[in-house]
Amino acid sequence: MKILNSQDIHAVDMATCESQKISSIELMERAALQVSIELISRFLPSQRFVVMAGPGNNGGDALAVARMLMEQGYRHVEIFLFNVTGKLSHDCDEERKKLIMIDGVDFTEVTREFTPPYLCENDVVVDGLFGSGLNKPLQGGFVAVSRYINESGAYVVSIDLPSGLFGEWNAEVNRRDIIHANLTLAFQLPRLSFFFRESAPVLGEWKLLDIDLDEEKIKDTPTDFYVIDEYNVASLLHSRDPFSAKRDYGSTLVFAGRYGMMGAAVMCAQAVLRAGAGLVTVHSPHCGMPILQTAFPEAMFEPDRNEHYITEMKLRHRHQAVVAGPGIGTNDATITALQDLLQHATMPLVLDADALNCIAIRPALLTMLPSKTIITPHVGEFDRLFGEHSSDESRLRTAIDMARQYNIIIVLKGHYTAVVRPTGRVYFNKTGNAGMATAGAGDVLTGIIAAFLSQGYKPEHASTIGIYVHGLAGDMAAGKYGQFGMVATDIVKYAGRAIRSLFESRKKNSLQL
Repeated sequence: MKILNSQDIHAVDMATCESQKISSIELMERAALQVSIELISRFLPSQRFVVMAGPGNNGGDALAVARMLMEQGYRHVEIFLFNVTGKLSHDCDEERKKLIMIDGVDFTEVTREFTPPYLCENDVVVDGLFGSGLNKPLQGGFVAVSRYINESGAYVVSIDLPSGLFGEWNAEVNRRDIIHANLTLAFQLPRLSFFFRESAPVLGEWKLLDIDLDEEKIKDTPTDFYVIDEYNVASLLHSRDPFSAKRDYGSTLVFAGRYGMMGAAVMCAQAVLRAGAGLVTVHSPHCGMPILQTAFPEAMFEPDRNEHYITEMKLRHRHQAVVAGPGIGTNDATITALQDLLQHATMPLVLDADALNCIAIRPALLTMLPSKTIITPHVGEFDRLFGEHSSDESRLRTAIDMARQYNIIIVLKGHYTAVVRPTGRVYFNKTGNAGMATAGAGDVLTGIIAAFLSQGYKPEHASTIGIYVHGLAGDMAAGKYGQFGMVATDIVKYAGRAIRSLFESRKKNSLQL
């Protein structure tokens, strides 16, 4: 699914009207109907609604919603239209004319002074002040209105976007001035700002409403931002040949573990095989041999000459993918061993955890990363590598720059894990849940990505498939154990089932076609 900017969304709206031979106000009515249906499904007719409409088309949406609610028997609807400049958009004015024709409508047009209505936690505010048409932060009286709504405790439903929030970048915006929605109802496509942690308090729950926008125009509109969906991932997967052997699915070498941290090596190796690789070899300090061979006998073991930590990362055999990092620590000898690996590796690499911490200690290693290396930092590891950041937005901007500069793929882990490609394209993942905030989940992700590399997938595709499968397996695990009870090895257990469900989905879709 594409993420388009506000300007492109407007162009899609216009193309929809042209291709479907409808007016812009008919499209507005379509959007308002979907919002109304959503509200009716959530609130009883006895609910009090206070509708705040601005002078633009977002305000027109809100006025149409108010009218539709009243037509469906909602009698406690109060409407405030802010027309402080005396200029309404054409469609907003048309919706105003329809609304004031209703007998007994509780309608106030604010032209100068605004006397706020009483609001409490039992009320629902419909925010239609400013949507994606906003081109500067809220100012003056609208800041006061926003803060009044936020402080009221009322349940807030924002149409399109919470007023004051831009669809893309918000670094210069004071979020105290933005209306804080409990529910944001956007149309057809998500906005980039939806995927940043700092936007969550103002977005609340967000939901996309299908208003049948022109699919051809969406398809033809270029963008660098996408949401990974089931259909896209399923279409990338390769079916297995019944006559295949284990070496057809590749060999992965995993440099992982140290004294006291062998669990990271075990979980990563398990994930490699559970996600479909044919062979996995774990290189760990000598002390890890009995642990690895007992906990996961399917893995081969290659002992380091050191008893407690890794001191060499040699490529003695041919492997289709190499992992370095889980649990290896940051001993000087380990950092030097990693440097040797980076200087001699020719196959795809996946670097995670302590491999990234080693690079942060010796930053020159960044320049040695082989082309299309995949790194999988969480927020802390990312900031250690590339400097402190105050927001997800600024972190993503840096990730885009660094992926281009070093020609690497950055898997920036979080609630919406993002795959950042060297081309500048970004793919956000929506699978996964808060139960995956548990020790070892990152080691599992690293193993899953490496498994797809081993099976011959391009690094760009391996990382994209990997994060989706990882999140889907986590959702399945949470379904059985609950978010509080699941652990990383539960994600491993469900990796194969997650992949199977994608093949089943693909088969179902092909039959429907």
